[in-house]
Amino acid sequence: MKKTLIFKIFPILIFAFFAVLGFTPLSESNTYKCMIQMTNYTGEGAYVVISLMNPDGTYAKTLFVQGDDEEWYHDITDWWKFYGKKRPNIDAITGATISGGGRTVSVVSIDADKINTGYKIRFETAVEDQEYYKDDVEFELTSETTKSKVEGKGFIRYVRMMPQ
Repeated sequence: MKKTLIFKIFPILIFAFFAVLGFTPLSESNTYKCMIQMTNYTGEGAYVVISLMNPDGTYAKTLFVQGDDEEWYHDITDWWKFYGKKRPNIDAITGATISGGGRTVSVVSIDADKINTGYKIRFETAVEDQEYYKDDVEFELTSETTKSKVEGKGFIRYVRMMPQ
């Protein structure tokens, strides 16, 4: 009698266990449009890397790479130290660099739990035979900055964030 009771209860317990795990909420992710307006510089197109930075200033994740020729990624020095060691697949790589005076819109996904908690977003830029700007645009991720315009220091004139 005890064996049949165990065989009846065991599947119910297993089902309950997986049901609880199956409904555990995952980290909610929000998407944002990033409109990048470049300054009127001359020369080749700029490579732009958008990264999520930890509160301590280290790289957490690559959100977007503008420019698909891996031969030049090492010119984005600080990011390359992070990315180049492991070279994980980056889903958000687009084909074109951005020329002087150009504009592009990128879509990035940021976990909601990173907003208002000290995380930052960094836009790094590099142009062949010209400068590299480690923090061309960098700002803390807050409810306000994810809906704002931030001025650049180098090849980027400004970045405008817009929640989708």
